[in-house]
This record gives sequence, C-alpha cells and structure tokens, in this order.
Amino acid sequence: MPLSLQSKRSTLTQFLIEERRKFPGASGDFNALILDVALACKAIARSVAFGALGGVLGDAASAQGGSVNVQGETQKTLDVLSNTAFINRTEWAGNLAGLASEEMELPYQIPAQYPRGKYLLVFDPLDGSSNIDVNVAVGSIFSVLRGPDTGRDVTEADFLQPGTQQVAAGYAIYGPTTMLVLTLGNGVQGFTLDPNLGEFMLTHPHIQVPPDTQEFAINASNSRFWEAPVKRYVDECLAGKTGVRGKDFNMRWIASMVAEAHRILMRGGVFMYPRDTKDPSKPGRLRLLYEANPIGMVMEQAGGRASTGELPMLTIEPRALHQRIGLVFGSRNEVERIERYHREPTPQAEHNPLFAERSLFRF
Repeated sequence: MPLSLQSKRSTLTQFLIEERRKFPGASGDFNALILDVALACKAIARSVAFGALGGVLGDAASAQGGSVNVQGETQKTLDVLSNTAFINRTEWAGNLAGLASEEMELPYQIPAQYPRGKYLLVFDPLDGSSNIDVNVAVGSIFSVLRGPDTGRDVTEADFLQPGTQQVAAGYAIYGPTTMLVLTLGNGVQGFTLDPNLGEFMLTHPHIQVPPDTQEFAINASNSRFWEAPVKRYVDECLAGKTGVRGKDFNMRWIASMVAEAHRILMRGGVFMYPRDTKDPSKPGRLRLLYEANPIGMVMEQAGGRASTGELPMLTIEPRALHQRIGLVFGSRNEVERIERYHREPTPQAEHNPLFAERSLFRF
C-alpha cells in the first residue's frame, strides 16, 4: 500500500535533523554527507532493479574492454557504475577530505575545483556482485571516518583507523525492497525506500540482534581448510539435538555478505568467513576497512558482536588499505562461544578401542 498522506513516519532527512539538534554546534556537513551516500544508494538501487532491461549485467570486460580490480577480481559492469555513483554523489559537496573504495587501488583525491572537508568515506560499492546476474540480493557498504582537516591530499595512512574510530557506518540492501541500515554510534535504524516518494522512511527503529540463535552461515565447501575451533563449532551445530548443543541448527549461505548481515540483523544468526589454510598468504577473505569494520559497527550497535574469531573486530589496527581479515559476527552468545573455542585447547577425539589400530575389526 502506498504511503498514507497521514503517515507520521520520519524520513531519513528528518531523522538526521533530529539527531543534529542534540549537538547545537554541529555544522551540518555530516548530515549532508549521509544524504549524499543515500542518494548514491538510490541510484544504484534503480540500476539493479532494471537488471537486464538496463543493459548493466555481466562483466565489465564485455562492455569496457576488460577490467580487474586491485583485489584481482573481474569487475562486473555494475561494480564500476556503482563505484562511480558513490564518487559523483559525494566528491563535490565540501564535506569529504577523500574517499577509498574496494574497487580502487589508491585513495581518491577530491578534485581541485571542489572544497575539501573533514570526513573520509570508505565503501564497497556493490557487495555480492557475483550474484547480480542471478537476481540475488546485493548491497553497498560504507563507513565514515574523521580525516585531516587541513585541505591536503589524503594518504593511505589517513584511512588506517580501527573500527572504534568510525563516526558512522551502514549498508544498503537491494532486494524485494531497498533498505538503508544506518548507525551513527547510538543504535541502529532501518529505512525503507518508498518508490512513490523517492525517500528513505524510518521503518525499523532501534534494531536489536537476538543474543541466541539456531542459524549459522558459512561456506561449507571450505571445511577442509578450517581451523580446529571453527570445525568444532560447526560440527556441534550439525550434531543437533543429539549433540552437546542439545538443539537443531539451520545452515544458510547466500554468498552476499550484505544479505547475510541483514538476515542476522532482522532475526539473529551467526556469520562466519574465518581465517583458514586455503591460501596461507591471505589472513582472511573479507576486507577490514570496507566490509568487516562497517558491518562490525552495525552489529555491535545492535547488541550483537563482531570478531576475527579470536579478537574484537573493531579493535584491530589496520596495516593496509586493502587488508583482508577473518570475520565472525552475529548473535552475541554464539560469537563469544567461537572466541572461547579459539582460546581453549582442541579437544581430543574419544578413544574407541573397537576401531583402534589393533581391534576386533582389524584382520
């Protein structure tokens, strides 16, 4: 049903103004930045919604002569267009000192014709883009940091801040409806895009992640590479009611972290993309600055927990712009259990004399 003329739902703009009123000395630059990010997300949502009708599916190589990003991944056409949308919508307003993206090797400098501000924006313009051609929900992830307030060019070092230093973080998810999920450091709010008004409306105030769950998400095809604590946790979940957990679990895997995070935010669960031994040169699969930290802040602000599996995610000191890391997040009690398993000695398998090297079944 279209939005009623008598509806009292707050728009994103109204919400931000109400938050700003709590800080009379605020300049308004921060609000303007968040609204520009929201506008970029609206533009991306529109392109995603048209799909094949908009001619934006497939690899960027087919349309632009070949493109591989700094991560070594083949870019989708929508990866490139989404990255451009974020830049075009935010570079001009005078509230950013610089930007950094999963799709760009180096920080993006604000062009000389525009004023420079005091914030940094880091973003993954289209998370889960490998799913775009099969019409699975994808999204955008973003984080706002404080930057140099001197007007100079930004350096990589300016962005290497732990997640605890984030001013704001959030994501947009492009699914059956488009939603913007946002934290300013005082809880998590969910806004749904009203296609009739073109406005994000506050529909999910004060989101909380349930502390317990019976769902977990992990790529089981990597099980042979998992470290012992992760294998222990998953094996216990799979054992169900007859195992030590005493309850059945469901497993989910969408291969779109925004979609996984959104499901967990709405109803609980635990997501695991842990460090493993598949590629010893990579300490994890996901990017610390563009994915782990912003999603981590959202989860923590909603009462959940985000971790490397061993340490709180938001305390990690970044060493590089495109640093990878293992990530576990979701319902607090489950994440804390996984952390505890990393601290405990690995349990030894029970000795079963029937199947020992010298046993009744050895001939």
